[in-house]
Amino acid sequence: MSPPAASRTASAHGDRRSARARPRRTGRIVALLLAVLVGIGAWSIVQGYGPVDEAVRDIVLPLRYEDVIRQQARDKDLDPALIAAVIYEESKFEDRTSSAGARGVMQVTPQTAQFIANKSGGSAFVVGDLATPQVNISYGSWYLRYLRGLYDGDTTLAVAAYNAGETNVDRWVAEAGGIEEFDHRTDIPFRETRNYVAGVIEHRRLYRRHYRRELGIGRS
Repeated sequence: MSPPAASRTASAHGDRRSARARPRRTGRIVALLLAVLVGIGAWSIVQGYGPVDEAVRDIVLPLRYEDVIRQQARDKDLDPALIAAVIYEESKFEDRTSSAGARGVMQVTPQTAQFIANKSGGSAFVVGDLATPQVNISYGSWYLRYLRGLYDGDTTLAVAAYNAGETNVDRWVAEAGGIEEFDHRTDIPFRETRNYVAGVIEHRRLYRRHYRRELGIGRS
């Protein structure tokens, strides 16, 4: 049975609307897939599965203030790739202020900065200084070295404490049976801190791989 005339008209309009909508939806889907593929391709390159284009590297694995990082690494006896990896996890090299008041590329809180200033003799410190990359990276690097010293040179525990605080890490180490028994993959109960530590470990490897010259890292 043929539909009434009004129904046929409505159906025809619906068919035309569907026909117009399909290309738009298809276009959006194609654009999304292309974006995903480009992202996967760029990350695959940085991971080492293809030649690294500097423009791609700069987007996926940014590096800024490398002269400051090299200087602080020398002064604080730290791996420059470690400093770069912490900055990446904290801010991706963008000057930010968190809801908790942590500031700058290494997300140093005013309270921590004042503690560092008191310990290091920086009595002229003011909170606004944390927006200056030179000061921010200097303070963040000092704190990393301080934390590493607290945990007998264990960089992984220092990184965990940089994120979660000394009190939490002290408790986790005690519960694990000591520093030698501690495993960051299983002994950190905070998912955020587990992911943070894993991210720093991975990005430290990538910065060492892709920015040796910029960070002054030898081939040996």
